[in-house]
Amino acid sequence: MADNVCGEFPETEFVRPCNLCPHMQSITLPGIRGALADLQPAIEVPAEVATAARRSIDRMFEIMARRAA
Repeated sequence: MADNVCGEFPETEFVRPCNLCPHMQSITLPGIRGALADLQPAIEVPAEVATAARRSIDRMFEIMARRAA
């Protein structure tokens, strides 16, 4: 996905992850768009995992807000 996004937005600097996984290489922007539009496939995450993940996402938003200020 990183290469797809970098290709779509060449003016933006992205930190690129490892691209060795063939499953990650199959992710496309149209596929992401379709998944978000249809909310499919549904993914169920245990509550404790979701709580920890939410904390991580909240921290990322806090860091971005500080950088933008």
